[in-house]
Amino acid sequence: MARFPDVPATTSDRVRLRRFTEADAPRVLDLHGRIEVVRWLDDPPFDLQVSRADAVRWIDRAHTLQITDPRCGVWAVEVVATGVVAGTALLAPVPNDPRERRQIGWHLHPDSVGHGYATEAAAAVRDHAFACGLDEVLVLMYADNAPSAAVARRIGMTELGVLPDPYYSGESLFFTMTRDEHEALVGAAGPPP
Repeated sequence: MARFPDVPATTSDRVRLRRFTEADAPRVLDLHGRIEVVRWLDDPPFDLQVSRADAVRWIDRAHTLQITDPRCGVWAVEVVATGVVAGTALLAPVPNDPRERRQIGWHLHPDSVGHGYATEAAAAVRDHAFACGLDEVLVLMYADNAPSAAVARRIGMTELGVLPDPYYSGESLFFTMTRDEHEALVGAAGPPP
């Protein structure tokens, strides 16, 4: 089996991104068995996990993303101080995109919201995407997902507004960042933590 690296190995003093393991299945089940989390992740009907086997299958599918594109991945957002998996961060292809762009995303367990973990993880994935040579990244979300929109703004993404979504059904709130915008952001703020 190919190695699935932690990307980056240490995100900050508080959070790191790492590969999901089968030992994470109970937490993955607790995360993806909640409608308040899953409702933001895909189009209805929402598919809640109901068993440990569901969680293990999800972890296995998460690993296959990196086989398809080594730049991409689905990583556990682990709180360094406690070892608790706060949630998930990802870099993935935008479905059906003729320009073959990549999107960054995140979702957290409700017990981990409000601590800045999503912002730190999303910034790390953003930086990883550009370090891998991408010229642009997107963030797509439901138009009423105010908490995720706030994260996208905090990491410097440019809001394009609510637009017809050619990739998913209906409309989505679009954010983008180009390589030049990222270089200006990182140059102004110094290297990422």
